[in-house]
Amino acid sequence: MNKDYSLWTPVKKEINNKKPRFTFKVGEVWITSVGENVGFEEDGKGKSFNRPVLILKKFNKFLCHVVPLSTTEKRGKYYFEIDTHTNKYSVALLSQNKTIDSLRLFRKIGFVSKETLFKVRLEIAKNTLEL
Repeated sequence: MNKDYSLWTPVKKEINNKKPRFTFKVGEVWITSVGENVGFEEDGKGKSFNRPVLILKKFNKFLCHVVPLSTTEKRGKYYFEIDTHTNKYSVALLSQNKTIDSLRLFRKIGFVSKETLFKVRLEIAKNTLEL
């Protein structure tokens, strides 16, 4: 798997210098610059390397824990279908959850219910800890 990181580097520099930061809340769905990542880590798409993510936890105004989303139908233990109120099919990529800086947030596009947020967190915990 060959990747061209030279396209991602200038975007990453621009993101790092972005001002101001967006305010975000747990349960929101954002288009986020996740970048060109290593190996099988989920990449962003397009010129800005964007991907929708669900905000799982807010640590402070700078850091949040997210799970990337996909609009491609996927089945299995590490995928969880959710309603993001965006009129698009969405599946949470449970094995790809990670902490990001809020500088990566680009545009809020949706949200999930408290019940859905709880279920996603529970599935991540079960799959991570093999409960």
